[in-house]
Amino acid sequence: MTEQTVPEHLSKTRNGEPVTLLEAVSEALFEEMTRDENIFLLGEDIGVYGGAFKVTRGFLEHFGASRVVDTPIAEGGFTGAAAGAAHAGLRPVVEIQFMDFISPAYDVITNYIATSLYRGAGPMPLVIRGPVGGGNRGGPFHSQNVEMAFFHTPGLKIVYPSTAYDAKGLLKAAIRDDNPVLFEEHKGLYRAPALREVLPDEDYTVPLGVARTAREGTDLTIVTYGAMVHKSAEAADRLQDEDGVSVEIIDLRTLLPMDDEAIITSVKKTGRLLIVHEDTRTGGIAGEIAMRVSESAFEWLDAPMLRVTAIDAPVPYSGSLEDYFLPQTDDIVEAARYLAGY
Repeated sequence: MTEQTVPEHLSKTRNGEPVTLLEAVSEALFEEMTRDENIFLLGEDIGVYGGAFKVTRGFLEHFGASRVVDTPIAEGGFTGAAAGAAHAGLRPVVEIQFMDFISPAYDVITNYIATSLYRGAGPMPLVIRGPVGGGNRGGPFHSQNVEMAFFHTPGLKIVYPSTAYDAKGLLKAAIRDDNPVLFEEHKGLYRAPALREVLPDEDYTVPLGVARTAREGTDLTIVTYGAMVHKSAEAADRLQDEDGVSVEIIDLRTLLPMDDEAIITSVKKTGRLLIVHEDTRTGGIAGEIAMRVSESAFEWLDAPMLRVTAIDAPVPYSGSLEDYFLPQTDDIVEAARYLAGY
């Protein structure tokens, strides 16, 4: 990166300043677009307005309208257009303004984009990114997690970072990947002060499909991702301080493909498994993880596997109801105490 390359509001990493998760995403996009002229962006209000969350502020002025394309409100249409561009050798990054509205593009993603390589139509270097998650009083149309609607789609990768470092490194890896990637960014983490990090000035990526051990422990494994990594860390602190329970936290980072080895290794170490996710309970990823552990490490378990999730309901508008709907630190502590004392 050079003085001329990076606009002032995207120069924090270069100056050694901590950045938010949102700024990390913005940096990743800007740096990749600077590196490769075949990368371009499509989405609603990403140009003149700079995006609903200002992820692409200043991009239009720097890269021009041919590489920062404001689209109509037609997710199926511009996602399909991105697929055509990928076939032509470009590397599009599609922003869904709120991932709740990805459903109009479900057909083109699952039936066309994800199957491209399998059908002999060639690679599909395409990223579909956008904000997800509750806790911001956005109600049922601006708060959903959409990963499980796509989880059973062969040919698609799904990424869900929990830190600024991972958000930047994973997004860079996703953009460079020749497979389609669904990239979810929890809006509650976008500007969280506690998540500000000083990132490396040099170029780096975080490999897709590799989980990280967010916290070492010996008594209990929590497998989680996204905002629930931080709720789980709060619970782990309480469990250590109040009960002397040592919790290991596995942050999946990539949901598809899933890092089975990291999960199984941790479960064999602790003998107890709690799965935590913000998505709703029925059909959530907890069921898949539990089945994989049952198949590969059942004899290592010293207690039943448990899950803490959102309840099976649309996301409420009411603040108190949304808090009840979402998994909270107390819920994680209660479930972990049950497992630890089993």
